[in-house]
Amino acid sequence: MDVVRLRIFRELADRETVAATAAALSMTPSAVSQQLKVLAREAGVPLLEPEGRRLRFTDAGRALVVRADEVLDALDRAVEEMAAYGQSPRGRVRVATFPSGAALLLPAALDSAEEAGVVLDVRDEDVPSSAVPALLADYDVVLTHRDERSAPLSGPRVHVETLMREPIDLVLPPGHRLASQERVRVDELAGESWISVRGGFPVDDVLLSVAAVTGMQPRVAHRINDFRVIEELVTAGRGVALLPRYSVLHPALVRVPLAGVRAARIYELVTRPGAARRPAVGAVLDSFRAAAARKLST
Repeated sequence: MDVVRLRIFRELADRETVAATAAALSMTPSAVSQQLKVLAREAGVPLLEPEGRRLRFTDAGRALVVRADEVLDALDRAVEEMAAYGQSPRGRVRVATFPSGAALLLPAALDSAEEAGVVLDVRDEDVPSSAVPALLADYDVVLTHRDERSAPLSGPRVHVETLMREPIDLVLPPGHRLASQERVRVDELAGESWISVRGGFPVDDVLLSVAAVTGMQPRVAHRINDFRVIEELVTAGRGVALLPRYSVLHPALVRVPLAGVRAARIYELVTRPGAARRPAVGAVLDSFRAAAARKLST
């Protein structure tokens, strides 16, 4: 089977439509369709079938996508290894991160990766955990987060490594009635005005747990995904909030652990299966592991 056609086929699996695949590869839709037809002839079995106005992968097609991942990953590793023999940088790795995780780990990870001769191309992609697999169409490594009670991502085309656990604490303004307590029970929070993030993110998942325990729907005054803005609003007495422990920076805020609720987010590194065998990707994963270990030890 032709490698170029395998790349087109994998791109279709990532992007779901012929039009999106063509745009990503700077091809015309008709050219993509033609290459897919040739690949099916090479495979000797149907790989796609119509489903309304879209194409659906057959069982054989889904199996071939997994094998295409393996073949293309092996080719990428070969390119990186040959570059290393030529004493050139060991490769460029595309990394997606979420803002607070990047603030916590990225500076140290960049230093380690550069020492290993790897160039990182980093982008901000703050999406719910369910949307992470789609990011692998454009990135080699995705640093993501989820509520610790939710199930980790799984599937034949994703590999997930748990990196670290970060507790989520209650954040209060100075002088709040609960600010002097060592821990706060969730039933003590009835009637509070909350500042939270958008739904689907770990912090809001913990707030839903508070609702389940108290039997009362929290009154959310504002939903803002920027933790710095949340800190300023809490400091100004506009409400209380839940924030990841290592992300709280405002010196006036009072941070108190919750009692009776599992409140933490899990950092995960997501790649294609086998991607860690590429020297450059492996070096980046090592860089994030070292950065996380350093943070947890401080």
